[in-house]
This record gives sequence, structure tokens and C-alpha cells, in this order.
Amino acid sequence: MNADSFGDVTGEYQAIHGSAGVTGSAHQLVRVTGPDAESFLDSLLSQDLVGLADGVVVRSLLLEPRGKLRALLWVARFGDEFLLVTDAEAAENVVADLSRFKLRVDLEIGRPEPVVDLVGPEAPTVLATAGPDQSARALPAPLGKLPRLLVTGAGVDELVAAGGRPVGRLAYTAVRVEMGEPAMGEDVDESTIPQEAGVVAESVSFTKGCYLGQELVARIDSRGHVNRHLRGLVLTENALPPPGAEVVAGESPVGTITSVSESLLVGAPVGLGLIRREVVPGAQVEIRWAGGRATAEVRTLPLI
Repeated sequence: MNADSFGDVTGEYQAIHGSAGVTGSAHQLVRVTGPDAESFLDSLLSQDLVGLADGVVVRSLLLEPRGKLRALLWVARFGDEFLLVTDAEAAENVVADLSRFKLRVDLEIGRPEPVVDLVGPEAPTVLATAGPDQSARALPAPLGKLPRLLVTGAGVDELVAAGGRPVGRLAYTAVRVEMGEPAMGEDVDESTIPQEAGVVAESVSFTKGCYLGQELVARIDSRGHVNRHLRGLVLTENALPPPGAEVVAGESPVGTITSVSESLLVGAPVGLGLIRREVVPGAQVEIRWAGGRATAEVRTLPLI
């Protein structure tokens, strides 16, 4: 992501919650364009894309053949063009995986492009003030209870000039953790099962035809369970453990903390982590890292 902050983390955090924050490196866009784009993507992604109306945004997943995560996606359609927005960390994976299956189909897969996150209650007003040209797209993709627009074809400076405030990694991460949104490469990775990340309800269609990695997702949904769940962690003391610090219940390791930041609304340092399912929300745990330890409470998501 971009700089940790632009000199005032508190002000940036408050802008996201109270007005509009702008960041330009959390996500990237991959365009898939052509007459066969709908059928091609529908055969690979977890969401039902057949007949998707222009401008409608849906969540979806790109999985590897065994059902593990490759990318978390927002997908929108405009005619024969589909826009796939994903975490910047996963954009190259999306291009590589789609290209691998591009056989005897009439479509083009673009290179990753920049996306600007415009998030906060005043995000629509800022976008309207900026008045980007007709090639720009603004995909509504709420961050928890906060409005968020994923904007292509308009730059950070343009949206800041229209009233948005530039925000850095620390403020954006704090809000993302509060809202329980996992980031690919930070909270989840290619070893993660979709049900562990808590993203299945909004990202998977159980009525569509086959797609890449479907078997594992369907099997767990029908007759299984997962051993880990994405949980919130609220520290009970003023400490910021590093990502990767061990989470311990009793003396047993039960997971790791992944994203960490400070939440003014919660009033404590907060984090996300994949935690063993037997550690239920409300449990007290200890977080340990080289040179430090702190206690925390496990909570369901979102945190606010």
C-alpha cells in the first residue's frame, strides 16, 4: 500500500469515518473483454455471472483447482467488458490464472490497472464534484457499513482536489480491520479455504454450474466444517504486535494475528487472525512475539 500516513493518522482515520478518504494502492483492476467473456468467467469464478446487468457489482472468488483462494474479487459488467477488481497483491495471479485457461475463446485479458479507493460517507459527493470523464468507472463496494467506490480512470490527486483526503496504510488498515474485510496476502493466502475467511455468503453461488475449485467449497457447505475462522482480536493493553505474532490459548498455539492497527472507535489496538474454531468469540488469548506479549479478546466480525 502507499505511505503509512500523510502526517496525521488520526485525521485520516476520521476522514474515512466522517467524510471521504482516498487511497490509490490497495486494489487493482483486470479487464476481460470480448463476446466470450461472460461464459469464460462464469466457468472459472464462484459467482453466477450469466445475465449480470450492466453496472451491477457482485463479489466473487478465483480459486485454484483444489478450492483454495487465489483472489478476492468485485466483478462488474459493461456490455462485453467485465471489470475484475482485486487486492493489489493478487492482480498478477488473476491475469496469470485467467490466461492459463484462455483456450479457443474470443476475448482479451488486460494487464492490471490502478484503482482508487474512495471511502466514507461523502464518497459519492466527492466523486460527483470531481466529475471524471466518461471513461471513468466507479464501482460501489461498501467497506462494512461505510460507502466505498472503487474508481478507475480518475487519479488520487483529482479526487483529493474534489474534497477527498489522502489516507495512508495505517488509517485504512484500521478501518478494514474494524469492518472485518480480509486482504489477500495479509490475512488470507493460497492456503486458505473460502469458508475460513468468511466470504462465502456474498461471493459464492450454489445454484450455478461448475466453476474452478467448486468441489471443496460445495463439500464443506453440505457436510463439513473448517478448522479455522477469521476473527477479530481486541487487545486489552496498549501494544501493537507485529503481523505473524502467535495467538495462544492456555499454552496451545491457536493461530496468528495478521493485520494490526489502532481503532479509535473500539478504543484499543485491533487485529485480524485465522483462529482455531474451538476458540470461540469472547475467549481470552495471549499474543506472543519476539520481545513481547499482550492479552486480547477474540471477537466476531465486524468489530463495530
